[in-house]
Amino acid sequence: MMMMMEEGEKSKSKMVGFGDEGGSNSNYVLKPMRMNSEDILICVDVDPQCLVEMKATSSTNGRPITRLDSIKQAIILFVNAKLTINPDHRFAFATLSTSVSWLRKEFSSEIESTIAAMRGLSASSSSGQSDLTNLFRLAAHEAKKSRTQGRILRVILFYCRSSMQPQHQWPLNHKLFTLDVIYLHDKPGPDNCPQLVYDTLVEALEHVSEYEGYIFESGQGLVRIVYRHVLILLSHPQQRCIQDNIDIPKSLTKKAPQVEPMATDDSVPVSRQ
Repeated sequence: MMMMMEEGEKSKSKMVGFGDEGGSNSNYVLKPMRMNSEDILICVDVDPQCLVEMKATSSTNGRPITRLDSIKQAIILFVNAKLTINPDHRFAFATLSTSVSWLRKEFSSEIESTIAAMRGLSASSSSGQSDLTNLFRLAAHEAKKSRTQGRILRVILFYCRSSMQPQHQWPLNHKLFTLDVIYLHDKPGPDNCPQLVYDTLVEALEHVSEYEGYIFESGQGLVRIVYRHVLILLSHPQQRCIQDNIDIPKSLTKKAPQVEPMATDDSVPVSRQ
């Protein structure tokens, strides 16, 4: 199943001296820009589908690893790496069932706060269509507070439902934060529609994101793919290329050596006496 988002290019640099009247050089100039520290709201879908088992070896206690288990570990990995890059980033946590609820409301730069939040994260017993409207309202409210402190807000949504498209109502051009999505889903079948769900998530991302938002999906059930996607999200929204231009991580597959074409009669040089 081919899933990829297409978005317009957002250029933040310029060429100086090319085609300008009086330009005396052709130096490439990158406009200076301050990178704001981030407030990152991580929202986890706790629908019962988050308990689907991953294709991985059992955990240390012998229990199968679920989507929720892999998400928890990926979040701890992400927060730890992000704080290593810049200890001024802050994190808060919420859950998504039919609507959104706070898991840990106060934004914190302490890894212990993240670990405690993950310990308190559990699946919901009820299922239904999710509404992202309240998540966006909550994020917009927090984004305004972040801006007063010279920070920017990002939402990272982990979504796990294959049969129910999320819904939302949000004004056009009301972009106060950036939305990233990691979508873990089942294979297409009579009872689910992951492509339609994905398309809805793409539309929501493009609708609300202030900077370049990324969306990644996987129906393979592999923990390492979840980690890979999360590590790409370490990229700062103000420094991103468009998603279509991402070429990381590099493939480890050994490329076949290029074979030089054999010389033909037409290409054999002829000496002249």
